[in-house]
Amino acid sequence: MNKPIPEHRLELPELLEALVADGLVKREATRELNIRLANNPDPRHPLAAIASAEWDNPQAPGRKLTLEVLTQWLAKRSGLPYLRIDPLSIDVGKVTSVVSYAFATRARILPVKVTADEVVLATCEPYLREWERDLQPHLKQQIRRVLANPLDVERYLVEFYALARSVKASQKEKASGPALGSVQNLEQLTQLGRSGKLTADDHHVVAIVDWLLQYAFEQRASDIHIEPRRDATNVRFRIDGVLHDVYQVPAAVGTAVTSRLKILARMDVAEKRKPQDGRIKTRSPDGKEIELRVSSLPTAFGEKLVLRIFDPEVLVKDFAELGFSGNDGARWQEMIDQPHGIILVTGPTGSGKTTTLYSTLRHLATPEVNVCTIEDPIELVEPRFNQMQVQPGIDLTFASGVRALMRQDPDIIMVGEIRDLETAEVAIQAALTGHLVLSTLHTNDAPSAVTRLLDLGVPAYLIRSTLLGVVAQRLLRKLCKHCKKPVEPDPGAWQELVGGTHIEPPKHVHHAVGCLECRETGYLGRTGIYEMLSMTPALKEAIRDDADPVHLRDAALRSGMMPLRIAGSQKVWTGLTTVEEVIRTTPPAPPRHPEQAVPRGS
Repeated sequence: MNKPIPEHRLELPELLEALVADGLVKREATRELNIRLANNPDPRHPLAAIASAEWDNPQAPGRKLTLEVLTQWLAKRSGLPYLRIDPLSIDVGKVTSVVSYAFATRARILPVKVTADEVVLATCEPYLREWERDLQPHLKQQIRRVLANPLDVERYLVEFYALARSVKASQKEKASGPALGSVQNLEQLTQLGRSGKLTADDHHVVAIVDWLLQYAFEQRASDIHIEPRRDATNVRFRIDGVLHDVYQVPAAVGTAVTSRLKILARMDVAEKRKPQDGRIKTRSPDGKEIELRVSSLPTAFGEKLVLRIFDPEVLVKDFAELGFSGNDGARWQEMIDQPHGIILVTGPTGSGKTTTLYSTLRHLATPEVNVCTIEDPIELVEPRFNQMQVQPGIDLTFASGVRALMRQDPDIIMVGEIRDLETAEVAIQAALTGHLVLSTLHTNDAPSAVTRLLDLGVPAYLIRSTLLGVVAQRLLRKLCKHCKKPVEPDPGAWQELVGGTHIEPPKHVHHAVGCLECRETGYLGRTGIYEMLSMTPALKEAIRDDADPVHLRDAALRSGMMPLRIAGSQKVWTGLTTVEEVIRTTPPAPPRHPEQAVPRGS
């Protein structure tokens, strides 16, 4: 249709004219940008300079012409496929072996995928092809060009090659054995660093560790798993509750990385036969303070590390941001406003109990009250609390810790977990003597917490006199707002979700599609759902030493408790998540007595 465009680098005037021609920008605005850049030149790619103007996007009211939008526009205009670079989906070691760093830098290209048939190379210069002609004779595969965000190309070009170089150098040094030939040598290097005499021999391992932590923060990971295997060490991130493969390093390098992390966490590097716990305090790339809890476990091929990431910013959320509905938030506020009694939060590991408790304690920790906690381990150091860690080796248990806290004039006590009768008894004693006690249990639903206390041997009359309420919770993945699509609800799946209740399905539910924003999962972020059991006179009457669990649950439902799946169905109604996600995350409703009235949802 048009004559071929000659090869050239993109220039600002060319792109501005094209934007005006396509109706995305007014000519007056381009004149203002030209004047501004004439006085203060922008050394970045011209697309980045245009994005800095933050012009409104006429094709999407309320949104801006961001760099990603401009890149997609340029890809369409130049006829190249658009690619949003996802570092978690790229085999760094493989792609960096295709071209040298010097060639890639000179050509402003980034290899992003290598298969038996083709090499995919991301570029930010759609009209430059000379590098392709130079490179093709040296490759067995065909070259396929894609257009990517220019700042991403520049950034990942440096980071991918730096990481690959560090891994190769570490592997080579491990094989030859100069500075990183053994764990003891790595420890000696760290000691030298503390004395100011550190050589450069360990900077490769430092680079790998820094890269892993940086990507974990950027990808919103909650956990980092470093897992040794026979020939390699796998690195995985847990994002929104699901594990993703990130990278694989040679086994010898993995050992050095593990040792580096243990040193940072102040763990015993020489001890590999028993589990250990440690803690790292660092900062994210944007300067936020981050805490990591490190746990080591001996396995068949070496030590497995799990680093749990705690972002203190989650504690500033109000209850609505945690996922509480208006009614649930009011009931929770009513519980925690009581001067004394016990409040229990239940759910499996990873269901958000810690975030709920810490956010609540931070809400309660005013200058007028003394908040004390005993935990195993301390999840997140919070300056507003007085925190104590369980130490079984010196007989500092939950029970003995609560007894000690009672002599510290506390107003509010948080017990990490009620695991046995002794801990339950001292928690109840604290509640009876005028303290507000918050703790956790591992049960599937809220009424089962009462059953668990009875099974531990707590008398029913003490439960009736001290328990203020129980909250069972789960974390649901939220649909990605960039790609979710409305679909007709599946009647069978909806009935499985709501059970025997008379809750009509919405006209449309939403389906997880998947895009680059959510790494093709269809979900982005998580929110909580809650089963809120408040103690009512009728429910107290149902708590007896020989109470039947089914009767207890029926009494809780009659008292206004909304089951987890019904709470999840409300999130489906609002388009926040999917029916499948609620069913996957929540337990099915336990059996009910025939005479129990069917609760109606809203």
